[in-house]
Amino acid sequence: MAKALRARRRQVSGWITLRRGVQYAALLIFIVLFVEARNGGWPGETANVFMRLDPLAMLGQLISSRIVLAGSALALLTIALTIAFGRAWCGWLCPLGTLLDLFSLRRWRGNRAAPRDSWRAVKYVLLLTILAAALFGNLTFMIFDPITLLYRTVSTSVWPALDQAVTAIESALYSLPALRPMVSSFESLIRPSVLPTAPAYYRDALLLAAVFIGVVALNVLASRFWCRYLCPLGGLLGLLSKFSFVRRRVSVERCNECGLCAQSCPTGTIDPDKGYASDPGECTLCLECLDSCHRAGTKFSAAAPRVEWQPYDPGRRHLLVAFGTAITAISLFRSDAVSRRENPRLIRPPGARENDLPTKCIRCGECLRACPTNGLQPALVEAGLAGLWTPVLVPRLGYCDYSCSACGQACPVQAIPPLALDEKRQQVIGWSYIDQNRCIAWADGRDCIVCEEMCPLPDKAIKLEEASITREDGSVAKIKLPHVLRERCIGCGICEYKCPVNGEAAIRVYVPASDTGA
Repeated sequence: MAKALRARRRQVSGWITLRRGVQYAALLIFIVLFVEARNGGWPGETANVFMRLDPLAMLGQLISSRIVLAGSALALLTIALTIAFGRAWCGWLCPLGTLLDLFSLRRWRGNRAAPRDSWRAVKYVLLLTILAAALFGNLTFMIFDPITLLYRTVSTSVWPALDQAVTAIESALYSLPALRPMVSSFESLIRPSVLPTAPAYYRDALLLAAVFIGVVALNVLASRFWCRYLCPLGGLLGLLSKFSFVRRRVSVERCNECGLCAQSCPTGTIDPDKGYASDPGECTLCLECLDSCHRAGTKFSAAAPRVEWQPYDPGRRHLLVAFGTAITAISLFRSDAVSRRENPRLIRPPGARENDLPTKCIRCGECLRACPTNGLQPALVEAGLAGLWTPVLVPRLGYCDYSCSACGQACPVQAIPPLALDEKRQQVIGWSYIDQNRCIAWADGRDCIVCEEMCPLPDKAIKLEEASITREDGSVAKIKLPHVLRERCIGCGICEYKCPVNGEAAIRVYVPASDTGA
């Protein structure tokens, strides 16, 4: 008997090692795909594979846009995995779940009692709210999807901060002559293969980082607090797991009710009052209970599923709360001033405005990462709450590269259409306007032709007209004054980005007049 138990423990140890290896491999793959999304080394359909494996993201897009995308079929693999093995995605593959395990904050948590099981209903209400809002063409609540949350945070906060930290360390080390060759070699090794050649800057970076830090900090209240109580994707997979074939089972003959399995469970789903049984909708197949059981009283096996509903599982009341929340939120979104008259600086990526971006965008931030100039930024006030964290071009931070169509290729739900480069170059996303009171040539009577020089169009959208002006000292000078040929301008924003005037540029891009208004 003892020999059999030792053999079993070695087997269990092997399974747990395998699970952790798969976890770290999945996280590494996520990071590699993230890096390659900016470098353009791999096609968009490869770089955004984690988003397309997310069934909540794909389902939300389908309900909101009423369009079936071929790429969405990849999410069926996650669904099939869940029907077979339960919430294995959460315990084995989810990169956010792996990070929550790495930053478990166990020492800070101590012996704190976890919140009541009734709190588990929150993730189901959030899931139903996302789907209910999607019925009305709104995907704002997709900001709570774990994969979009993680990708958006890494894109706008973690990676830029890492870049700045590396730069600061390199600068400090480079001041020592003996270390300069090493620093130079390291610099050539990581740029541009890993970090960008020029630093990236994003608006709302602190806010986006604070959301992620908050998710991790909740581990102080309970291990994997986010996965237990808040994660809407976990809620969806939890409902599917009710029908899973492989699930945890307890042997009445072998169990001595020591309670070690309940103490080791990171999602707290093992209930001593129910014979140490667990809810398959909450079990992430982490196998920790197997490792803690010294009598082989716990096993995972396949059998015909028996569906059991728990008090916290979604019911009619939860459905009513979700629909009420969705309708109330959408009503408030639509009463926002932006709904009456759109912000003229709400410049969307090429083709996105015509493609009805707000009803399709899942707020994942893949396009922000793919943009080589850092021009695409997460929207906030200019798009209202209904367009929160959807992509908007901010030309003063970066322009739409005339030779690039990466954002459309990276978008996993085609909210930004995957246009061919020639077609993308024909898309008008805005028009440039010159503020003559700020323009160096118009206001100061000094030559400045930067905007005309930078215009990438074969037929320049900015022309220079020579004019004679009288300066304050009475002298007459001939100056080249810039004029925008609006019928040619596509609104790429390079003129605004390159304008040498400090602060607000003297030439700015606005949404074409025909696209604004009520």
